[in-house]
Amino acid sequence: MRRTVVVLTGLCLIVVAVACGERRQPSSAPSAVPSASSERPAAGDHRLTLKHDGLDRTYLLHAPPGYDPNRSSALVIALHFYPAAGPSMQELAGLDDKADRDNVLVAYPDGQGGGFNALICCGSQDDVGFLNALTDHLVRTWRADPNRVFLTGISNGGDMSFRMAVEGAGRYAAIGVVSGGYSGSRTTSESYLPKNPVSVITFIGGQDRYASTFQAGMRTWQQRLNCRPGPRASGVAGVTRTLASCADGSEVSVYTIDEMGHSWPGAKSGQLAAPAAGVTATDLMWEFFAAHPRRA
Repeated sequence: MRRTVVVLTGLCLIVVAVACGERRQPSSAPSAVPSASSERPAAGDHRLTLKHDGLDRTYLLHAPPGYDPNRSSALVIALHFYPAAGPSMQELAGLDDKADRDNVLVAYPDGQGGGFNALICCGSQDDVGFLNALTDHLVRTWRADPNRVFLTGISNGGDMSFRMAVEGAGRYAAIGVVSGGYSGSRTTSESYLPKNPVSVITFIGGQDRYASTFQAGMRTWQQRLNCRPGPRASGVAGVTRTLASCADGSEVSVYTIDEMGHSWPGAKSGQLAAPAAGVTATDLMWEFFAAHPRRA
C-alpha cells in the first residue's frame, strides 16, 4: 500500500494515497554542501550531508540563536511526507520558532526519491541506518543531548517515526506522529516493539481515509506494551484525547480530530496544513517531548 499523489492544475487528486503535495527542493541550496568532516557547529540554518551506505544523504539543520557547541541541546528530527523534502517539513511544522525559544536543534532529513523507506513505503534504501547514523553524528558533533532526542513526522514520515521507535536501538525518547501509523507487514509480528521505552503522541484526522488503520495500530501498540488507558477527554469541540500509561514506563497520547483529514493540525502554512483544526500539534508535541526524556 503506497501513499502518493498527482498534482494537476493546482488540485491534489488522490491516487492510492493520502499525502498530497509536490516534491520541493531548496531554491537556494549552495553548489557545494558541507560534509560531516567539514562542519563547524554554529547557530543558523545549515545545509549538510552525511555519507551513508555509499550515498551522500542531505539534511537541513536549524541551530537556534542561543546555540552553544559547548553545551548540550535537545534534538528533534522531523520527517517529511511523500513526495517532498526537508524544506517542506520545515515550513509545515513550524518547529524553528519553538527551537529558538527553548534552544533546541531541529534536523530535517531528505528522503531518497522524495520518501523514506518506512512501514508501508517508500523505496528500499537503508533509512533506519541513515537516521541512526544522523542521530549519532548530531550527538557527537553538535552536542545533542542523547537523553533528549525526539522524532516527529507526517504521513510517510510519521510511519518512519514508528519504525525508528522500534529499530532505533533506544536512541529516541519519544515520537510525535501526525497522520501516520503503526501498520504494515512488519507490525504483524508481536515482537515488533521497542526494546526500550518510547513515548508516543499522535494526531489522527477523523476524515482521513486511513483513520481506522491508524486507530487500530494504536490499539495494537498499547495492547502489546500493556498500556492502561485513562478516561477519554474532550477540551475542544470535535477533538478527543486518550492517555495511556504503559508497563515499560512510556506513555501514549492519542488525539482524534473529527473533522480533519490527512493534515497537520494547527499548521499555518505549507502543504497538508489544517489551521482551523482546533488544536495545534506542534505545541502539544513540544510539551510532550519536554516531559518525556529518555528512560533507562
